[in-house]
Amino acid sequence: MTCTAFVLGGGGVLGACEVGMAQALLERGIVPDLVVGTSIGALNGVAIAADPTEPGIARLVDLWARLSSDDVLGGTALGRIGRLARYGTHMHGNEPLRRMLEQTLPVRSFEELPVRFECVAASVERAEEHWFSSGSLIPAVLASAALPGVLPPVEIDGEHFLDGGLVNSIPISRAIQLGADVVYVLHVGRIEEPLAAPQRLWEVAFVAFEIARRHRFNADLRAIPEDITVHVLPTGAGQRRPTTWSNLRYRDIRRIGDRVERAYEATGDYLDGSARTL
Repeated sequence: MTCTAFVLGGGGVLGACEVGMAQALLERGIVPDLVVGTSIGALNGVAIAADPTEPGIARLVDLWARLSSDDVLGGTALGRIGRLARYGTHMHGNEPLRRMLEQTLPVRSFEELPVRFECVAASVERAEEHWFSSGSLIPAVLASAALPGVLPPVEIDGEHFLDGGLVNSIPISRAIQLGADVVYVLHVGRIEEPLAAPQRLWEVAFVAFEIARRHRFNADLRAIPEDITVHVLPTGAGQRRPTTWSNLRYRDIRRIGDRVERAYEATGDYLDGSARTL
């Protein structure tokens, strides 16, 4: 029996692309048996696992409208600086995001989800990836999405966690480990962008991080057995050099709708083309 997995990668506000991809998949009757996610992919993924239907995706679009509002990552620049000065580790609290998840998700535990779901976070104390697959949903998703410097580390059972993108940005290997034999990779588009040597000091860290995350993903792709089918879905953005400042603009909500629409159209074209070649 085939096990179809949706793998959702990290990437902040660029994660709007994943919503368009999921919409195109579900409209064509491609429904996951398994969902695994990292960071923003954990937020998108848990919503899909909770309701893998077209109406469910419509609610995910509404969730994105709230996620991009000042209610979640808002406040004045002075307020963000004040919080950073007070706590020393982050510019936003995660309480608004917690409330949004509480209001949006119809269930509270992994076991209640109609589709199996797992998300990953980086353990501070163990310096390795940690997969959440049971128990309370919301703390696990918050841990997976705890972007360093932006949101606080999340403590669960005495252990502290940061954003899952630090350890496994596109967790395709996890889906295969869990038995998936057809995998759809929903991502934010960075792997489509060519890298170039950094020209300025502030570009060095971003290029280094991109090398690390892409090395893991490319190694995972090369290790996939021949009997497993993997579809890396297109965002519709085309190839372009990554913009360093876009990594800093985590609150930049412009063109979210455009990202959703372009990924929806590009993924639809890809899926229809794939069907014709079978």
